[in-house]
Amino acid sequence: MKEIVLITGAGGMIARKLSKKLENEYTVRFLTRKKKHDNDFEWDIQKGTMDETALDHVSHIIHLAGANISEKRWTKERKQELISSRVDSAALLLKTLRKKNIKLKSFISASGINYYGTVTTDKIYTEHDPPGNDFLSEVVVLWERSADDFKEQNLAERVVKIRTAVVLSKEDGALKKMLPTIQYGIGSALGSGKQYMPWIHIDDICSIYETALKNPEISGAYNAVSPQHTTNENLTKKIAEVLDKPLFMPNVPAFVLKLIFGELADALLEGSRASSKKIENTGFQFKFPDLKQALEHLLKK
Repeated sequence: MKEIVLITGAGGMIARKLSKKLENEYTVRFLTRKKKHDNDFEWDIQKGTMDETALDHVSHIIHLAGANISEKRWTKERKQELISSRVDSAALLLKTLRKKNIKLKSFISASGINYYGTVTTDKIYTEHDPPGNDFLSEVVVLWERSADDFKEQNLAERVVKIRTAVVLSKEDGALKKMLPTIQYGIGSALGSGKQYMPWIHIDDICSIYETALKNPEISGAYNAVSPQHTTNENLTKKIAEVLDKPLFMPNVPAFVLKLIFGELADALLEGSRASSKKIENTGFQFKFPDLKQALEHLLKK
């Protein structure tokens, strides 16, 4: 009999792709705001309610729910939404598991590479480094703390936190947003362009989740980031190169981004490198460790 995996954040690009990787070996269920398929179960995070039958006989939860960091300006209300969509959703799962007296084999939570802070430095961050001290690192610290509660309250045998870099996918996310201007020949780097952009191919992030699910030795925090580092400027150039498009526009000035995006601009203008060694030491092998190879796979299919 197949083990049951419950995935939150059903509408996201990782959830969609990951479920296809898992469905042959596991029974996959989704928690979603509106039921569309037989294996969907509804929940309302704001009201603190969910279809509790979603948890019946569940062995693993992969918690991907969370409002998009870069979708809107960070008003006071939006900041609270970014936190509560991650923390309150985990708390609802925890409360319902306790109520139904269910203990998971694993609780695997999305997390962010912004744990280390939105800064550009020469340092390459590892999982041993402390968190930063800006808003995004605060979000990730609270996010991870809500995941750790499952182990501390004995509701999961192990907890894994996947500190995710910028996921490259043609369907959604940063790459999709960058493509139109580059395709029209008006793409350009942001600010100095020297800020690092930790990245990972969509197939590799899904494989990391699959590895975390199947390997009971994996627990704690892992950087989900390609071993090859790049800057915003280099990423922009590589996309243009793969698309065979010219890049002649000047960089978008930092002040323009700050006018448009407010505090959110910091997340676009700053960024540091992070090490992939810990996940590689588990035996995980990246399918797309090279940026140009990754972009060619995504853009030339």
